[in-house]
Amino acid sequence: MVVSKKRKHERKTQIITAAACVFSKNGFSNTVMADIALEAGIGKGTIYEYFKSKEDLFFAVFEWFSLKIEKTASMDVSKLSGTASERLMVLNDSLMSSWFETKDMFTLVMEFWSASSSSSLRERFKNAFHNLYKEYRYFVSSLLQYGIDHNEFRSDIKIESVAAALVGTWDAIFLQAWFDESFDPITTSKDFLEVLLKGLANHE
Repeated sequence: MVVSKKRKHERKTQIITAAACVFSKNGFSNTVMADIALEAGIGKGTIYEYFKSKEDLFFAVFEWFSLKIEKTASMDVSKLSGTASERLMVLNDSLMSSWFETKDMFTLVMEFWSASSSSSLRERFKNAFHNLYKEYRYFVSSLLQYGIDHNEFRSDIKIESVAAALVGTWDAIFLQAWFDESFDPITTSKDFLEVLLKGLANHE
C-alpha cells in the first residue's frame, strides 16, 4: 500500500507532537521510544520509519516547538504599521502572549538548553540556537533601524547591542514566569520596554 505524502506528513506530525508531550513530562534522558509510541497510539517500529534515533526525534521536536512559538508571535516588519516604538510594543505583546499558549511545555525549553551542552547533541543544538537568536536579533535590529531612519530613535545607539539585550530580556522574563506563577510577563515586559524606548528616543 502506497502512503501519500499528506498521510506521511500527518503521521510525522503525530509522532512529533506525541514526543513533545512525553519529553516534556519525562525529560529527554528518561524517555524511551516505547513511551512515545504509546502516546501516539502507534507501534514503536513506526517511529523508526520516520526518525533514526531518539536524538533525531528530539531535535525534530525542537524545530517543531521553535516554529510553534514563531508562528504564535511572528510579525512581518513590512506588515506592521505605526512608529518603531509601536511596532516594538506589538512584537513584545505578541511574544509575551505566546507564553500562555506554550507554558505547559516550557520544560522542553529547559531540555533543549540542556541538550546544547550534552556530548551527543551539543553541536546540533548550539548551531540551532545560534541561528534562532540571530534571526530574532536581526528582526529587532530592523525595527530599531526603522526608528533611526525616521528620526524617532537616536542615531548613536548601538543597534546590535540593544537588539541582543532586548532578546535576552525576553528570554529571562519567560524563565522567571516559569519559576514563579505569580510573575506577570506581559506587564513586566511592557514596563521595561517603555523605559527602554524613552532612552532610545531622539529629542533633537
